[in-house]
Amino acid sequence: MDFTPTEAQADLAKLTGEVCGKLVTADRLRELDKAAVRFDEPLWASLAETGVLAAALPESVGGSDFGPLEQNAILRELGKHVAAVPYLWSVVLGAGALATFGSDIQRDWATQAAAGSVILTAALAEERNWEPAKPTTTAVEAGSGWRVTGAKLAVPFAAQSVRILVPATVSGRAVVFLVDPSDASVQVTTQQVTDLSAEYSLEFTDTPAELVGTLDNGDEILDWLLTRAWLGLSAQQLGTLERALEHVADYAREREQFGKAVGSFQAVAQRLADGYIDVQGLRLAVTKAAWRLSESLPSAEAVHTAKFWAADAGHRVAHTVIHVHGGVGIDRDHIVHNYFTAAKHNEFALGGATDHLRAIGTLLAETPA
Repeated sequence: MDFTPTEAQADLAKLTGEVCGKLVTADRLRELDKAAVRFDEPLWASLAETGVLAAALPESVGGSDFGPLEQNAILRELGKHVAAVPYLWSVVLGAGALATFGSDIQRDWATQAAAGSVILTAALAEERNWEPAKPTTTAVEAGSGWRVTGAKLAVPFAAQSVRILVPATVSGRAVVFLVDPSDASVQVTTQQVTDLSAEYSLEFTDTPAELVGTLDNGDEILDWLLTRAWLGLSAQQLGTLERALEHVADYAREREQFGKAVGSFQAVAQRLADGYIDVQGLRLAVTKAAWRLSESLPSAEAVHTAKFWAADAGHRVAHTVIHVHGGVGIDRDHIVHNYFTAAKHNEFALGGATDHLRAIGTLLAETPA
């Protein structure tokens, strides 16, 4: 594979970084931490206005027809600034899935999401393809439509979304539906998560739902969603850890103890070196997985490897950042606190390190010797 970034990757990363650099300041992050909903609407509007949201979507919904490599370049920059925006959920997953599998009417939602005029999301927290399906949400056909009953946890930006992609079980198989969260039959409850991001639990009671795709390709759509969600979280984590390591390296050079910079002490230097190696390993894993996906090559093992690194390396680097900063590292008003909580969120979202090791083991066991 060629590790050289494409021109589109470099341009999108630069543009996203410039927009975030102007709007996402330490003061702004503190404001968001105290807000009722951690959603940076001015940043979201600016990303839409500059064309970042639409860039990596198919031309059929107003995009430039770029793919996973370009999407990951954007996600990495958003991770560097711990940006409180639903790019992964609304654009990569929501708009991307509807553009690929949806009907003409459903693709219109994707077009609007690409323009930033609406938000979409996906309820994926309970979907684990390395263990037997647990039908927490089921669907039945009712007249000319479908009805969904069940519950979903940790759904990002559910209260801000106009439609939610909801996997459900129909006669023992996975099928994906589109649900309106404002319907009276949907109960939306705010959940408090590690980094205070906007996540909600949902309860469906005979809720009207639209079928996405067909009954026969539900597994394909769910696999499409999970693959890109795991990879997207890994790309965000890469950006978060890169910037966190920069913060702690700067601090280790400036902070003095016993008349010397703390970074000159062997124990501190070793931890920073280990963090550097971890970030380089994650960058390789994310790049390989995104490249394989962009080339339509088998990518399951590479994506699970990337998410494993995001979780395993994320844990080590996040704690290194806090430990080296000492007392200020646990100050909730200090910017490294945002990087610590963001890294912990990315570590466990849609499965931690052990979950993805199990998935890799299952794939290896299924591969003929």
